[in-house]
Amino acid sequence: MPSRFRCIFLIVCALVPRVVLAQAAAPAPPATSPLAIHIGDVDFRLGGFLDAVGIFRSTNVGSGPATTFATIPFENTPQGNLTEMRFSAQSSRFNLLLTTKVGEAAVKGFLETDFLGSGPGNAFVTTNAHTLRLRHAWAQYAHGAFEFTGGQTWTLMTPNRNGISPVTADVVPTQNLDANLQVGLIWARQMQFRFVAHPSKTFAAGVSLENPQPYVGAAVELPASFPAGQVDAGATPGAPSPYPDIVGKVAFDPQTGSTHQHVEVGVLLRGFRTYNPASNNTFSATGHGLSLGTLLEPVKGVWVMASTLISDGGGRYMIGLAPDFIVNADSSMTLVGSTSTLVGVEAQVRPPTMVFGYFGEVRIDRKVAMDGGTSIGYGIAGDTAANHTIDETTAGVNHSIFRDPTHGALQLIVQYSYVTRTPWSVPDGTPSSAHTHMVYVSARYVLP
Repeated sequence: MPSRFRCIFLIVCALVPRVVLAQAAAPAPPATSPLAIHIGDVDFRLGGFLDAVGIFRSTNVGSGPATTFATIPFENTPQGNLTEMRFSAQSSRFNLLLTTKVGEAAVKGFLETDFLGSGPGNAFVTTNAHTLRLRHAWAQYAHGAFEFTGGQTWTLMTPNRNGISPVTADVVPTQNLDANLQVGLIWARQMQFRFVAHPSKTFAAGVSLENPQPYVGAAVELPASFPAGQVDAGATPGAPSPYPDIVGKVAFDPQTGSTHQHVEVGVLLRGFRTYNPASNNTFSATGHGLSLGTLLEPVKGVWVMASTLISDGGGRYMIGLAPDFIVNADSSMTLVGSTSTLVGVEAQVRPPTMVFGYFGEVRIDRKVAMDGGTSIGYGIAGDTAANHTIDETTAGVNHSIFRDPTHGALQLIVQYSYVTRTPWSVPDGTPSSAHTHMVYVSARYVLP
């Protein structure tokens, strides 16, 4: 058994579980929302929140509300010696939920946006005119024990806190204010066709066909003669894929008195293909991964959780912190092994106050080949962009100043994180790792 598999197996067996609570960003919806509209047989409900966030980092990561974990600057660089202070309202979020009945079937539609899209270069100079971005856009048809969901939402690989559901309150986005969430969390929001069966109240099984992308990232050195448009090196959205990513998951949700438990197992299957125009040869590779997750509620109001993804060719699902593969000199591929692990706890210490803490890590294998006399691949000598490990420790508190079914909630959220990245190789005289301290403070008004 490879060392990373053995290590993760021991972690999962020990099950230092990790927390999942419904995202504390929103209060429990009232039976009838003041923002609900009924037209014909369809109910329309507006939701979301207004977010005013202050961000401080001990180094100049330079990435706004979403931290670029893979490029934390070294302390021997100008950016590593400059602190960063940023105020932003970009994380403000608005959504619309539509619900209706068609015979005995329940139909839902959900649309959600924020302002974290790619904006103009002068966004922080005058008007701070940030760009609207699509987060979720999906429709769901549920009849009896079966449901179908089509559209953009959380990948089925993202750990759930309850059953198998695309609804944010039923997955594990953590409580983090960082728009890139938490190192170690398995997540993506992408287009998919999802089929789920609920044969009982405690068991669910699903499969999802999801939008693929052959991702290598900027840290992989490609062969000199390789047509780079065949892969996504960080800026190639049109890179080709032979078939969709296939994700399967089973989940078990036993009730123990007044508390709730959740256990899940997921599998990932991906296809990659490259072409060498000089030799007229086509090459294929199949990526795969296994995810394990658990949520335990030992006492009412305290949640502990653990999850992991072990993969060869699944790095894109680790916030893109690991490449899926490298390309060899003949244009064939070698899959890159990677492991993502997250443990944490959340506790509702008082009705208006939650505290939370997480530790997450991504570990990436080194894959190097030769292109003539030149080293290529991931982790070549002196390449500070090819990380071996990236880890993040986070602690925070979410306090509701007021919370009312008809007036919404006003929340004060404070988060502290410490991020470290360690490359496989660095030039002489360069520190072996880079790190940053981060503090997020948010005043958030949640719509009722």
